[in-house]
Amino acid sequence: MPGIQSISEKPENPTAAEFAAKMETYRSPAEAMKLMRYFKTGEGEYGEGDVFMGVRMGQIFALAKAYINMPVEEIDKLLDNPIHEIRTGALSIINQQARLKKTPMSQRKVLYDLYLRRTDRINNWDLVDICAPYVVGGYLYLSGEPRNVLFDLAKSEDVWERRTAIVATGYFIRQGDIADTFKIAESLLEDKHDLIHKATGWMLRSAGQINRPLLQNFLEKYAATMPRTMLRYSIEHFDKPLKSYYMGLKQAK
Repeated sequence: MPGIQSISEKPENPTAAEFAAKMETYRSPAEAMKLMRYFKTGEGEYGEGDVFMGVRMGQIFALAKAYINMPVEEIDKLLDNPIHEIRTGALSIINQQARLKKTPMSQRKVLYDLYLRRTDRINNWDLVDICAPYVVGGYLYLSGEPRNVLFDLAKSEDVWERRTAIVATGYFIRQGDIADTFKIAESLLEDKHDLIHKATGWMLRSAGQINRPLLQNFLEKYAATMPRTMLRYSIEHFDKPLKSYYMGLKQAK
């Protein structure tokens, strides 16, 4: 299997077909079996039916870096691909573009629109987490556009759109802007999906690193009734006595 170091030069005219062909050189049936189990592709599981070729994340990220200048039209073609790692590559490319300070707002808007238009192809937690913060959250923060879209996504029947809503606020948190994280978390308190509980707890924990009192106020109000996993993730950085206190509120309920 070729190593990550084999990727060096950026192609002058990067295409989806060339990217997919390069990805094919990393195919590993043994690794694919591991990934299919890890991403729950069995019948009735959240990733049911997804197809893997067995490419490691480091290889995908390195290839995406080499193809960072791929036009959006070609990235869109990658999102049509049935193979999970190729869609991962597409989203890694737009994430890397969004992370560049020199990327103009017009291009950030194009990337943001692409993400929202193709949420049907962003169908697992890793695909959301790769680029929702910078592509969705970053655009909304830097453009100053209304964030109503996140509250709409939080109400979606699609679990990955709901996860996008909360994970996108990760960019806001990095800027010290945490109000919408708490608002969206509040709207997701009755969500039934474990992957929403985990993502929401993760973002609450991150917001708490910015402002611990606000997180504790939130927990005083909701710890007793919020999903156990969400609570456990949100208090991960607390000391043992404080963890016991909040878990005790849950147990008492």
